[in-house]
Amino acid sequence: MVDNGVRHWQVTAEEAGQRLDNFLLRVLKGVPRSHIYKILRSGEVRVNKGRARPHYHLHLGDVLRLPPVRSADPAAVPRLPEQLAVDLRERVLFEDDRVLVLDKPAGMAVHGGSGIRYGVIEALRQLRPDLRELELVHRLDRDTSGCLLLSKRRSALRSLHQALREEAMDKRYLALVGGRWKGAERVVKLPLRKNILQSGERIVRVDEDQGKPARTRFYREEDLGIATLLRAELDTGRTHQIRVHLQAIGHPTAGDSKYGDETFNGAMRALGLRRLFLHAAFLAFPHPRDERIVRVEAPLPADLDAVLQRLRVAEP
Repeated sequence: MVDNGVRHWQVTAEEAGQRLDNFLLRVLKGVPRSHIYKILRSGEVRVNKGRARPHYHLHLGDVLRLPPVRSADPAAVPRLPEQLAVDLRERVLFEDDRVLVLDKPAGMAVHGGSGIRYGVIEALRQLRPDLRELELVHRLDRDTSGCLLLSKRRSALRSLHQALREEAMDKRYLALVGGRWKGAERVVKLPLRKNILQSGERIVRVDEDQGKPARTRFYREEDLGIATLLRAELDTGRTHQIRVHLQAIGHPTAGDSKYGDETFNGAMRALGLRRLFLHAAFLAFPHPRDERIVRVEAPLPADLDAVLQRLRVAEP
């Protein structure tokens, strides 16, 4: 382990606009994500001598106090398995000098921490050490596959974060849910509140009083007897938004061990489903260089497509 003393950091023009938590994750490499949020909650991290929330956006000239932390020795960072390295290289859907879109595999977290040795961002930094400013633009749940956007420059990250805030990105998912869907389209507007359990697990609930606004549009793609294939489009990007909205309206997502239905999940396991049926199938965003719209699609993985095929055969 490497000990770091107190540091004071003045925010530059390139760093301005980043969320405080994302900035710390980049600067304090090797420090567990859980510990970074701990020092934020405790007030050990100061911005202009005061406390700041994780989602605070940095301003040019802000002065940060970074407390002493213990980070992993770079030599001790686990080496990426060769097969995973090959797989990730083949999963790049779009890349230029400013952005990269990856078809994230299911089961791989977007970042390490809490017992996870490495996630997508750590793996890509190992694969591409030339990309010194590579950062996640948004996140996908560990068990969700599909389009994941990363920036290769801090200026691009600021531009893409602004697009997210202005709801200028088009993110579409495919989800298999329990039950027959009534009608073709449904808009769900239910505020969501995130809680952290003592175990560190994140849990999200509908909360009309203290929840943050959340809006998801659902479109029926295919009736499949005991299940329905939906397309979900996000107008907001809350944690676990699609899964919690579906749970709230009585159509749990297949394979969802946190918010799903045990009986329905059992029926889907019998058809070969071994994970959450949620796939980020499409992403469109304004390019940070010239604002032209970039559209990227990630094909439905073979394991999920096989479940759909079995449902089609089984449907009376």
